[in-house]
Amino acid sequence: MSNVILYHGSPEIIQVPVFGKGKSYNDYGKGFYCTEHLELAKEWACTENTDGYANKYELDTSGLSILDLSSDEYTILHWLALLMEYRKFRISTPVMKRGADWLREHFLIDLTPYDAVIGYRADDSYFSFARAFVNNEISLTQLSYAMHLGTLGEQFVLKSLAAFETIRFLSYELADNTEYYAKRKARDDEARAAYREELEKDDWNGLYMRDMIREEVHPNDPRLR
Repeated sequence: MSNVILYHGSPEIIQVPVFGKGKSYNDYGKGFYCTEHLELAKEWACTENTDGYANKYELDTSGLSILDLSSDEYTILHWLALLMEYRKFRISTPVMKRGADWLREHFLIDLTPYDAVIGYRADDSYFSFARAFVNNEISLTQLSYAMHLGTLGEQFVLKSLAAFETIRFLSYELADNTEYYAKRKARDDEARAAYREELEKDDWNGLYMRDMIREEVHPNDPRLR
């Protein structure tokens, strides 16, 4: 990876991304959240009644340390642990609290050494799938299936000052909310419908959150792959 083209969906044209801004409770904490897919950026840019912009950038990744959560050394539980750490997460049961604590203790990755992170985006549907797994309602197999229901679900997040200093604004495209908010909603609805269909299948022998805590499953366990 050297130079990559990234898009950032926003209600505004952002020519100079500012390091240190943003919400601390996003998926990976504070950062500049992008995607390599123009159409997805347009979906993220729009609300129901407001148009947005897909800002286009070029990022020089040479010399940057990038955490790619889709690489073989990581599992979906590493992503979940980060979600537990950064997102606002309503703990509604003792099982959920224990699961969230266990994930952070055994799978949480320190993002401090990294300039950027590549990983899932927890849209509303994805976030509900994650909650269901931590609450012991669905198996690891069902969660993994659910995470691949929405295509183009990965995001590229700039985390460090070094990354912000190497990104260069190229152009922007208007995103019409009447088209792209509808696409965003349809993507979410389709993911939820397929998820409900998957739940009708009984994963009796699946690996659940409670099983992993009891058995002290470690990151190298082949059942996590």
